[in-house]
Amino acid sequence: VRDVTTGRSSGSGGDGKSRKEKILKILAEIQAPLSLLMLRLCSWALLKLLNHLFLSVQLHRGQLEMVLRAARTPSVPLVFLSTHKSQLDGLLLSFLLFSQGLGVPRVTVGGQGCSPRLRALLGCLGGIFLPLRMEQMPNDQDEGLPGAVLATYVEEVLRSRQPLLVFLEEPPVALRLSASAREWLALVYRAVRDGAVPDVLLVPVGIAYDVVP
Repeated sequence: VRDVTTGRSSGSGGDGKSRKEKILKILAEIQAPLSLLMLRLCSWALLKLLNHLFLSVQLHRGQLEMVLRAARTPSVPLVFLSTHKSQLDGLLLSFLLFSQGLGVPRVTVGGQGCSPRLRALLGCLGGIFLPLRMEQMPNDQDEGLPGAVLATYVEEVLRSRQPLLVFLEEPPVALRLSASAREWLALVYRAVRDGAVPDVLLVPVGIAYDVVP
């Protein structure tokens, strides 16, 4: 981040304060501080919702044991990979992982179609987004400051061993890697390649529905 801002400031005359404000603005587009109050309220509301939507929610014990065993691996961050069957998947998987003592995962969310209020709510629950400029121009080779801030953010998430949940596709388009998933996976790979973390554990998780809500 410092290299990018220094390179730009040499030709633009911006001061350190304005650069810091830009960085904080980009960081606010990516994530928000977790709200324990909102997490508790949404966990309660989600339980009520599940009782109305489904006859039952079943955990596969063998798969759950695999996830818990992976979580016990010392000094290695977890990256959960999941297909995306419905818009409830992020909330359901976050709730299940949280209820099993794995902490609140940072969940990648496609920002397109999210209103500012929904984006703010999901951010308080652990949702993370690509910066707005990168969402609008996903194939832009010159990512500049937003790309540098995002790469540093992912490194810090992995280094602090916060679980990261990446959805590989966006409904209703199934069985195709989405542009945002490609971006998040590239950032994880880059963090390992550059030595920010020695390794990561890629753990497949998923939800199956008898009838997709």
